[in-house]
Amino acid sequence: MNYSETIAYLYEKLPVFHRVGAAAMKPGLGNIMALCEALGSPQTRFKSIHVGGTNGKGSTSHLLAAILQSAGYNVGLHTSPHLKSYTERFKINGQPCQERVVVDFVEKHKSLIERVEPSFFEISVALAFDYFAQQNVDIAIIEVGLGGRLDSTNIISPLLSVITNISFDHTDLLGDTLEKIAFEKAGIIKADTPVVISETQPETAPVFIQKAEELNAPIFFADQQYHVNTLSVEKGKRIVTIESKKEASLPANTITLDLVGNYQLKNVAGVWQSVELLNQQGFYIPLDAVKSGMAHCTTLTSFKGRWQVLSESPMTVADVAHNYGGLSETINQIKRYDFDQLHFILGFVKDKDVKGVLGLFPTNAHFYFCSFDSPRALPSSELVYIADKVGLKGGIYRDVNEALSAARQKATSNDFIYVGGSTFVVSELSEI
Repeated sequence: MNYSETIAYLYEKLPVFHRVGAAAMKPGLGNIMALCEALGSPQTRFKSIHVGGTNGKGSTSHLLAAILQSAGYNVGLHTSPHLKSYTERFKINGQPCQERVVVDFVEKHKSLIERVEPSFFEISVALAFDYFAQQNVDIAIIEVGLGGRLDSTNIISPLLSVITNISFDHTDLLGDTLEKIAFEKAGIIKADTPVVISETQPETAPVFIQKAEELNAPIFFADQQYHVNTLSVEKGKRIVTIESKKEASLPANTITLDLVGNYQLKNVAGVWQSVELLNQQGFYIPLDAVKSGMAHCTTLTSFKGRWQVLSESPMTVADVAHNYGGLSETINQIKRYDFDQLHFILGFVKDKDVKGVLGLFPTNAHFYFCSFDSPRALPSSELVYIADKVGLKGGIYRDVNEALSAARQKATSNDFIYVGGSTFVVSELSEI
């Protein structure tokens, strides 16, 4: 098979979460353990950092990868879902794997795949582990797919676990309270292994503390250790200061971020704490490498879709925020801009609380409702009906690119256009 045939085979043969949702889930770690055992346990042949959470785990993973690359390490990075190409899930030093890697893996292990009958995500995790082991990475950043406790990535023994933030998402699978969701996320905490919690939340902190105590895992709430403050946002960069809350005598560090979303402030504290712990474990990550990694994260790791500015006149931003917590942060950031009129291009998956999320948006904006190429996509005709129920008026468009073209025709140079609602809407933008 060639690459396109291989991807078609995987989509046809294996249940794919980003296409069919919860029906793709294969509960438990049995499949991934069977796959990795047949592959010679590749997950044991490289050092790793495990990153989970509801919002921020992708940005945190890429920031850590960029910093470690800047410090001279050979860094693997496994994230999901991909925006444009499946190969984006398997990066080394910011470069997606070659298509041949995917083709060869599937061809070599086709009988294994058909015997185990894994999900699409399970085979992706196995491929990532095998690829990183074969390429002898110094360390790999492994992002949790969904939850943590039963996630396929949770067979690694990391040097460090990081949990970014807990919000309501996938409540049908993870639970309908923050405490229940935190319990699933806490599943990545390992015995005697430090865990960093990026954001202290009253509902979830006791869950993490209890799990850490059970496993004798040192726990660090990064936002209790460090204060991150924005100095300015200019020319596509966010300038922040990081100060120690515990040692007030230490001077503040000034850091430039090329991830300009305001929500990145929460991630920065967790990343900063993680780097400190890695240095204590024998890594050599000097301050210059931290600054360089944070300043050039998008280019070092080929990272896209996080408060990505598509144009400045009118200001046009695409972002993959797709749940209540993430979109709350996004809308708060938009309010900090000066503009004449707001334009929202939105599409959603149909298994989200779309009505609840739409309640966040201002009713005096222009809306452009679209869909995307997935069985999980909420049809734009249904989306416009739900939106009307919460007072949002707008037109229906075939896809995100048609909607963006319409918004640009209507907008003036001092307006603001936002594109989002789903990772899959952003992924279909031709400009990314």
